[in-house]
Amino acid sequence: MQATRILPDLQCSLLCEEIRQEVTGNFFLIGVINFIRVPQLPVVALKLSLFNRWTAGVGQFVESARLIAPDQTTVLRKGEVKFTLQDAALHATNVTLFGQVEFKVAGTYYIEVLVDDVMKLRYPVPVIVTPPQSQPPGSQTPPAPATGG
Repeated sequence: MQATRILPDLQCSLLCEEIRQEVTGNFFLIGVINFIRVPQLPVVALKLSLFNRWTAGVGQFVESARLIAPDQTTVLRKGEVKFTLQDAALHATNVTLFGQVEFKVAGTYYIEVLVDDVMKLRYPVPVIVTPPQSQPPGSQTPPAPATGG
């Protein structure tokens, strides 16, 4: 008996500044995000890219990816992607773009990744406010002397 449907495993999920694909099919992940540090709030991220790779499944599926606010109920952005895995030895890579995301408050935001309404992964993305450090007058480091060559 051959399996007609096996729910896939989420091999990885990475929030990035940008994702590009070469003509060979390989992906470039640019600026993998551990946290978001900003000088003040509110701030708008023009684009956040979510890279998800699925494997070890068979069938047709719907991936749902959500960006959740620190109150853990407000969905700031959501994306859905339909994909198919015809063999458990194959994989599927999905990229979801979250555009014009406004972060109004500091705190821990969350990425949630589901397949067919089954939660596969939920991970934190802290937004941290770090005001610029003001330096007292005259405390700047002098430039290094030029060397001849």
